[in-house]
Parts: sequence; C-alpha cells; structure tokens
Amino acid sequence: MEPSDGDVVRRVLGGDVESYSLLVARYRPRLGRYAVHMLGNPSDAEEALQDAFVRGYRSLARCDDPDRFGAWLFRILVNRCRTHGARRTRREKTVVYDESAVLEARVAHPAEQAAWREEIERALGRLDREQREAFLLKHVEDLSYEEMSTMTGVGISALKMRVKRACDRLRVMLEEVERV
Repeated sequence: MEPSDGDVVRRVLGGDVESYSLLVARYRPRLGRYAVHMLGNPSDAEEALQDAFVRGYRSLARCDDPDRFGAWLFRILVNRCRTHGARRTRREKTVVYDESAVLEARVAHPAEQAAWREEIERALGRLDREQREAFLLKHVEDLSYEEMSTMTGVGISALKMRVKRACDRLRVMLEEVERV
C-alpha cells in the first residue's frame, strides 16, 4: 500500500528528502499534461513543471494541509504556468501552434477522431489565457469550481463565466470547422 501524501510530506519534512521523489512520480503525469495544454509546447511545460516541483519542495513547510499536497502543488503549477505564459507572450507576441505538444497532450486524453483532436487543440490555443485555463481546469482536470477558485485565487462566479465563454467560443470555432 502506498503512503498517503501527508505521510510522504511528513517524512520529507522529517529529513527523508529522497521521499519527495514519490510525490514527483505521483503528480508528474497529471501536472505535466496540464502544463502542456496550458503553455502549448513541451519545453515551456517542462520548465514550468520543474519550477513548480522545486518551489513545492522549498516551500513544503508552508503546506498547511499535507494530505492535500496535490491540490497545493497544482496551485503552484497554475501560477508558474501563468508566469511562463506571460513571459513568453511578452517575448513572442504571437501564438505558435506546436504539433509535438498537441501529440503529446493527446496521448493522455485521446479523442475519437484524429482530425477533431487537431481542431480542438487549435481552438483551445486560440482562447485567451484566462478562458483556456478555466476550461482546462474544469473540463480536462475535472475540478470543482471551489477547487478552481482555491487554486487560482479567482472568484467562483468569474470562473463560471470564463468556462461558459470558453465553451461558447469553442462551439463557434468548431462549428466553423464543421461547415468547411
């Protein structure tokens, strides 16, 4: 039986720093998938993910509820993705479609048809950052609005509006593709 997050956190705080690798292995796939979806390419996603794990380790004593380590670390990653995304936007000032990131992201969440997967990924990439973040947290990571609010620091009503607007925009973009 695997130890709980709280048990592992307590071990790490007690001096068994090697145990942190258990938490990394436990959360890397899910957090990595989110980072790729959010940032659009594997290298930026990997950088944000590594940054989140390092910051999580350095701040572990400030994790108020070790049994909810995953949610706490996810919140750190959301903030790191925001920072990396803003930095990249300032640097590039363009949206870049990265086929390799799309293919990697699809491995964890295969859709029924390859053509639709590509169109969905393109449409997600065209959403503004706030709408994409809210949509991914709600519909890909399957978080409640309360969890999303805790993680992002944004109010529940604002998150609901962002998800609704993202869904509306995605619907319009995908209907346009279907007509062609």
